[in-house]
Amino acid sequence: MANDQLAVSSIPSREGLSREQRRSRRKRAVRARTISVQRTTRRELEALRRKNRDQVPDLPRSREECVDGPRPCPHVACRHHLYLDVSPKTGAIKLNFPDLEVWELEVSCALDVADMGGITLEDVGVIMNLTRERIRQLELKALARLEALRDMLSLREFAE
Repeated sequence: MANDQLAVSSIPSREGLSREQRRSRRKRAVRARTISVQRTTRRELEALRRKNRDQVPDLPRSREECVDGPRPCPHVACRHHLYLDVSPKTGAIKLNFPDLEVWELEVSCALDVADMGGITLEDVGVIMNLTRERIRQLELKALARLEALRDMLSLREFAE
């Protein structure tokens, strides 16, 4: 019974928090973890290459090939998979759900999320294991990139 009391007392109280503070809180206790490829030794990298030499992933080439596939999606190497992200600059691997195995994800494909239609920032945060505020920041950054691209295209049309 003492263990039950310990577990209940270790849960942070939500009393005294504003609605905004409750909404901004992380829904999962475990944060994403990043594995730096630059810090990995050559010996470890070579061992991984030898181990995975024969395992060439047979990834779907179009959405039609994977839309009716098994869920959660087993193709972790796919760029739309939500289990991990790979930084194009450094090659660092970010495990979005380090406490779960791939088959334990409720939603595993970003394309499936897009097919759902519009969802709230909180729902996106739960799916990606990020806070609502971080999702809002990423949304603004993406919209700014799209606006810059639109401006470049209009300048190109003007120049022609």
